[in-house]
Amino acid sequence: MSGSLGRLYRGETTFNFFGRRWWGFGISIALMVITVLSLFTRGLNLGMDFEGGVAWEVPAKSLTVDDVKTILDANGVSSSDAKIQVLNGSDGDRIRAQVGAESESVKTAVQNALAEKAGVKSDDVSVALVSSSWGRSITEKAARALLVFFLVVSLFIAWRFEWKMAISAIAAMAHDVLISVGVYSVTGLSVTPATVIAFLTILGFSLYDTIVVFDKVHDNTKRFSASRVSYGDITNVSMNQVLMRSINTSLAAVLPVLSLLVLGSWILGAVALQEFALALLVGLMLGAYSSIYIATPLLGILKSRETKFKPMANELHLGEDMARIASSGKKPTRIVAAEPGNLASAENATREVASVAAALSHPPRPRKKQRR
Repeated sequence: MSGSLGRLYRGETTFNFFGRRWWGFGISIALMVITVLSLFTRGLNLGMDFEGGVAWEVPAKSLTVDDVKTILDANGVSSSDAKIQVLNGSDGDRIRAQVGAESESVKTAVQNALAEKAGVKSDDVSVALVSSSWGRSITEKAARALLVFFLVVSLFIAWRFEWKMAISAIAAMAHDVLISVGVYSVTGLSVTPATVIAFLTILGFSLYDTIVVFDKVHDNTKRFSASRVSYGDITNVSMNQVLMRSINTSLAAVLPVLSLLVLGSWILGAVALQEFALALLVGLMLGAYSSIYIATPLLGILKSRETKFKPMANELHLGEDMARIASSGKKPTRIVAAEPGNLASAENATREVASVAAALSHPPRPRKKQRR
C-alpha cells in the first residue's frame, strides 16, 4: 500500500499535532464554556427516575398530543409542565405523558379519561409511579463510582507511568464527560439511568485510547533518551505512530453504537435506546479526540518544563525531519520553533539555517606555490 493511506497504515505520517495543540485546546474550551452556560441556564432534562412522578402510556390510535394536554388540564394537572412524547414502535405509536407526583384519585381519573378518548380499555393504559428518593440514590451512587474510578485510575497510571500522565488522563476524561453532559443539556434530551451508565462507559473508552498513546510516548521517551530530542518531537512521533490504531479502535466502537442509534431508536422506535446510544456515540468520538488533542499535548506541556527537556522546549521537527527521528531515533540538525501559530517563521528559520550551512561549506582556498 503506497501513498498517504499507506503511510497512515504504517504509522509514518508526519502531522504536527503538538505544534497545533492550541487549536484543540481552543475548540475544547469553547465547547466547555457552552456546556457550563447551558447547565446554568437550561439545566438537565432529568427523567422520571430522578425527579419522581407519574407517567401514563397509552396507544395513540385516534389520540393526539393536544388531546392528552386537554385531559391533563381537565383533571387539575398542568400540561405545560408535563413531558409528552410520541413513541414509535412495531406494534404502533404510543403517547407517553409524564408529570410530577399526583394523588391516587388523579392518577385513576387521568387513566380512565385517556382510555376513553383513545377507545381502549383502562388496563391498556399503563401507569408508572417512581419515587424521587430512588433517583437521588442512583445519582449518589453514580457520583461515588465516578470519584472512586478517578482515584483508582490516577493511582494506576502514576504507578505504571508517572503522575504527569495521570493528571493528563484525568483531565481528558473530565473533558469528555463534561461535554457529553453538555450535549444533553443543549439538546434537552432526557437523562435517565441508562444515560448515567453510558457516561460511566465513556470513561473506560476515553482512558483506553489515552493509555494507547501514552504507552507509545513512554516507549519513545526511552528510545530517544540519548538523542536529546524535545518532548514535543516525542509526542508528535508517538501520536503519528498510533494514529491508525486510534482510528481503527474508534471506528470499531462507533459503528455498532451508530447502528443501535439509527436502527434501534430512529427506525424501530425504541426511544429508550436513544438515551443510551447517543451518550455513547458522543463520548466515543470525544474519547478519540481528547487522547490526541487534549491528553497528549497537555502531557507534552508538563514534561517540556522538566530540566531534561527544558533546553529543547522550543525545538520541533516537521515533515521529513520528523520522519527521520521516527525511523532512526536521531535528532536532525535542522530545527524549527515549537510555538504554535509560528509555522511560517519556522520554515523561514529552516531555510536560513540551510543557507548559512551552505555559506560555511565553501571549498578551501588553493594553496600558494612555494618559491624555490
